[in-house]
Amino acid sequence: MTSNLPLTAAEDRIEWRKSSFSGAQSDCVETGRMGTGGMAVRDSKDPHGPALAFAGEEWQAFVASVRGDGRLR
Repeated sequence: MTSNLPLTAAEDRIEWRKSSFSGAQSDCVETGRMGTGGMAVRDSKDPHGPALAFAGEEWQAFVASVRGDGRLR
């Protein structure tokens, strides 16, 4: 994981997405692609709070692990 600091002004313009299964709920995880190719993750209850920032390779490894056997290593 790269950081959990507040995003920069440029990164603050990220187009955030959440699962369509969450409906109108506000207690969801949202993800957004950063200009660096990495991914940011935040809590939808606190859209102006800090976000976790992952390098592209870190995010790809996480997704591959979840899609693989569903267990994180």
